[in-house]
Amino acid sequence: MKYDNIVVMGVAGCGKSSVGRMLAEALHASFIEGDSFHPQGNIARMSAGIPLDDSNRADWLASLAERLRQGRAGKERMVLACSALKKRYRDILRGAAPGLLFVHLHGDKALIAQRMQERSAHFMPTSLLDSQFHDLETPGPDERAIHCDISQPPAALLQQILQALA
Repeated sequence: MKYDNIVVMGVAGCGKSSVGRMLAEALHASFIEGDSFHPQGNIARMSAGIPLDDSNRADWLASLAERLRQGRAGKERMVLACSALKKRYRDILRGAAPGLLFVHLHGDKALIAQRMQERSAHFMPTSLLDSQFHDLETPGPDERAIHCDISQPPAALLQQILQALA
């Protein structure tokens, strides 16, 4: 499968950062943690259990798009971990980096909630998981996407992704 760069996407707690880091390492690409681009106001909202809306995400998505644009201009291989929940969000990212491929990590809400409860040092509370699933628009057949069920261990997900890319 031909691609330029990759976004590992999905709801909070699905493993975007873990799988994204592994994938970036396997591909000798830069790993970009999308959460690090959130303005402090967004982090404060989410930490308080207040879901983000489209207007809250606009500057964040613009920053990510600019990072993708800069990397693409410098011929940098990139793997971005980003929720990219809605098609229009993915369109913004694709506008900055045509040829972008999405790896959609999906799974059972109970499993994801359990994983969120087990992690520490993350601002996203489990109480926002319902809003994440509400906003999620699964990539359709018109989008370049690999769909991965997170009931598999991360190493198996990595192999699935690498096989799809081969």
